[in-house]
Amino acid sequence: MIDQLFEFVQNHPLLVGAFLLVLTAWILYEARNSAASGVTSGEATQLINREDAVVLDTRESGDFKSGHIAGARNIPQSRLDERMNELEKVKEKPIIVVCKHGQAAGAAVAKLSKAGYSRVLKLKGGMTQWQADGLPVVKK
Repeated sequence: MIDQLFEFVQNHPLLVGAFLLVLTAWILYEARNSAASGVTSGEATQLINREDAVVLDTRESGDFKSGHIAGARNIPQSRLDERMNELEKVKEKPIIVVCKHGQAAGAAVAKLSKAGYSRVLKLKGGMTQWQADGLPVVKK
């Protein structure tokens, strides 16, 4: 198996080089985007307590009801465009966008930022990380 891999690399150096270049670019892109405008669970807690940050949970209502951050507003990602006006009153407050794993929140952050919301941040790791950190959730 290893012998075949080495043979492939020797016979196709341009293909292997292109693959490694794309892989490196993808890893750098993901690392840069995951760090951009994200907060940890501890930082989110401080924003909620000190600056009255608004928590926007973009998961579907079933997931939201099974456990969410206290005081969070639920606007599913699929309905964010039509329900964005519900956030007008809190436009100047920090808004922390929460999804399940912290990956889908980036799209909501981009939409809200484009709509003029000044301090929109995503929760790194989403609700999965929040619960792994042992922070409280509310169940309805």
